[in-house]
Formats: sequence, structure tokens, C-alpha cells
Amino acid sequence: MRMNEYQREIITRLLRDIKERSPFYARKFDGIDLTQVSTQEDFERLPFTDKADLREAYPLGLAAVPRKDIVRIHSSSGTTGTPVVIPYTARDVEDWAVMFERCYRMAGVTEDDVVQITPGYGLWTAGIGFQAGCERLGAMALPMGPGNTDKQLRMMEDMGTTVLCATSSYALLLAEEIKSRGIKDRLHLRKGVIGSERWGEKMRNEIASDLGVEFYDIYGLTEIYGPGIGISCDYRNGIHMWDDYIYFEIIDPQSGETVPDGTVGELVITTLRKEGAPLIRYRTHDLTRIVPGECPCGSRFPRIDIIVGRTDDMIKVKGCNMFPAQFDEVLATIEGASSEYQVMIDHLMGRDEVTVYFETIVPEEGRIELERELVSKIKSKMNITVIPRAVPVGYLPRSEKKTNRIFDNRY
Repeated sequence: MRMNEYQREIITRLLRDIKERSPFYARKFDGIDLTQVSTQEDFERLPFTDKADLREAYPLGLAAVPRKDIVRIHSSSGTTGTPVVIPYTARDVEDWAVMFERCYRMAGVTEDDVVQITPGYGLWTAGIGFQAGCERLGAMALPMGPGNTDKQLRMMEDMGTTVLCATSSYALLLAEEIKSRGIKDRLHLRKGVIGSERWGEKMRNEIASDLGVEFYDIYGLTEIYGPGIGISCDYRNGIHMWDDYIYFEIIDPQSGETVPDGTVGELVITTLRKEGAPLIRYRTHDLTRIVPGECPCGSRFPRIDIIVGRTDDMIKVKGCNMFPAQFDEVLATIEGASSEYQVMIDHLMGRDEVTVYFETIVPEEGRIELERELVSKIKSKMNITVIPRAVPVGYLPRSEKKTNRIFDNRY
């Protein structure tokens, strides 16, 4: 995908004084004459920024504005190390709300809707972004946050919720509760705006059917505003990205070279307007591809495909590389298997063993054939032999946030 003239001018202006405004980038680009960067090819020779760089800048080393201009901070969880702290100016907060309003409008949400917001609030970027975009649109926001499913369902019914915002894991949990309680006909849901984790087509179809909604994939990450920098449209053939706020590339994760449109690689993002913590060539580690051509919806905004995994999702077993998306794809082809699964990797008696638990509606006496089918298809797709365990629906744990499906117990 080519950098357009607007993006080129903004990036040139950004690079002109970034060293003066940001000690972080003064160090990052030491020895590089940024005034000589004038083309897409020049830009693609600049070094990448990675999460490790952002962690080293803790707590406010990323700031490119005086402390008095920072009106809010958000942060990653820090579960895998030092958290990443992102400062926001007033304009950053407003820009995020503008993008989020666009997402709602792309999904067909209007000021007449009642929007139930179940993602978390706090330092994480989710809930507050959903709420700001909703209020800017003029719809009624129900800022529930995650958990307390009984109260969620009561408010959903009493307030006439028409739009559900959630992770796919929590949307599944709510869908199962609605189905088991037989209250679907008492609800008014019509749209679902789902984000924060990758989910397969089978799960998407199951939740949409149980809730009676149309689903839209919303995309974002804490380092780049948060959710709301892109969303799918009614045609569900990719995620439209707001390229007047961000510039994105797809690179080969190993070589770092830009790949042709349509080729799966790692998404790299540069912010065009962000003041508090501008990011230049930030490696997201999300795997996707640019969807070429025009979208039938008529939007001018370019598309990436839904996220198929992460470069750090890859697990090597017996010399074979595995991604969670591959298990999703196999289960989608097995009639009677649900979308819920768990993979346990253990090192026993000197060798690695992979056990796949998957839920099914098939009675116990009929599960052996399903297990054989799973083993055969995984062997064909990934070249590994797994131990299958078909279990009843509801056997595996549900989550109010994100669901961990791969457990590597070898270390």
C-alpha cells in the first residue's frame, strides 16, 4: 500500500521536530538526519519501535509534551514485565473519541441506541474509549464494565440494550447465559461491537446466532490510543482503518521488509496526530494482511484482514510451529464441535505431548469419531499428533475478559 500525500506531509512534519520534543526519539534516531526523510522508501529505512523500547521508557519517558499538557495516562497490564505507560493530551483524548464515534457509525449504531459497555475500566484503554465514542455519538451509554452477569442481564432487559460491547470471551459467556435462561425474546439486542482478542468464525457465528445480533470486529491497542482505530463494516471482509490518524505497513516479521498487499505479515503503525506519545513504525506483533481493492460498502478507508494471530503466539512442538488460529480453523470444519477449546502442552517421559480439549454437543457415545477426526485434521494441517479430549459444552472455563487457550507447561 502506498503512502498518500496527506500522510507523507504529516510524517515529514512529525519527523522535523520529533527529536526536540521527545528525548525518547532523540536517542532512538541519534545519528539519523530526519530532514532527509521525504519519501515512503526513506521512511521505511527508519528503525522500528518495539514494546521493549516502551518499557525502558517507564514511567513517562515516552512523553513528547510538557508534563502540564498531559491530561490522562493509560497503561498496559504489565503482566509480562514493566508496564507500558502512554500519556494523552486533551487533543489525543478528543481524537480517540472521534475515531470511536466513526466505529459506531460504521457499525450502524445511532443516537437512538442503548449501548451496554462491558470491557474493563481503569488504566486499561477499553471501557472509557467505548464510552467516550458512545457519548460523542449521542447514544445512551450503560458503563457496566466486566462481571456480575446477573446484573448485566437484568440491565440488558430493563434498559432495552440494543448494542453490546464486549470481548468475544465475555460475549460467549453472556450468550450462553441468555440461552440457558431462555430470555432471548425479552431482549432487544441488534448489534455487537467485539474486540481485544482474536476469535474464530465458528465462535462468531455461534454468538451471533444465540444473541440475535450482527457483529463488528473493532481493532486497537493500548499503545495506539486503544480500541477504535479501525472496525469492520456490514460486509465483514476486513477492518477499515482510519488512515487520517494512523499510517500502517505490513512487514515480514523476520526480515522487517514490507510485503506485497494481500500477503500476511506483521502490522506496523505510525501515529499521525498523537501529541502525548507519538509512535513511529511501532511493531504491534499482530499478524494480518492488507485487503486490496475497494470495499463494496463504499468507504474510502483502507482495510486490513481480521487479526489471525500474533508473532509471539507461535509455539514450537516437535519441530513444528503452531498458532492458536490453526486450532480455530480445524474446529470450524468439524460438525458437532463448538468453538471452545484448550490446548495443554506437557513434557512427559522425555517427549512433548499436546492434549486438545474441545467442547461438543455430541453425546458421550458418539465422541470417539469426533476425536479421530480432530487428530486426522490437525495432523494434516500442522504435522503433529495430538491427544484428543471431547468434553461437554460448559466443561471448559469461561472468562469475563480474554480467554487463554494455549497452556505450555514445559518450562
